[in-house]
Amino acid sequence: MTASTAKEDNIRAGRVEGTPVFSTNGEYLGTVEDLVIGKRDGRVKYAIMSFGGFLGIGEEYHPLPWDMLDYDEAQKGYVVPVTKEQLASAPRFSARAEPDWQDEAYHRDVEGFYGQSRRP
Repeated sequence: MTASTAKEDNIRAGRVEGTPVFSTNGEYLGTVEDLVIGKRDGRVKYAIMSFGGFLGIGEEYHPLPWDMLDYDEAQKGYVVPVTKEQLASAPRFSARAEPDWQDEAYHRDVEGFYGQSRRP
């Protein structure tokens, strides 16, 4: 990786919020609402994507494993190999019922749904 490529590959966490998320076929899915970061290793674990609702009412949040997101310059957003239909049965939560991010079973459910395995 060249120095210019490394520079272009970095972004402040605050700038990720609000970035659109699209399926691989270009369908708009939602926006990145927040990030979940490991306290000890400092790695981004999940992008929390908002999906559905109107003006924050009925909105759901989907934790997407960070490794699934691919930034697409042309769309100025992230692309994930997930459809709206798949999101209907994906792990999610509401603003009033946020999951326990320390619960290993929850992480296994999310990563299992997306076909990933827990990394050490």
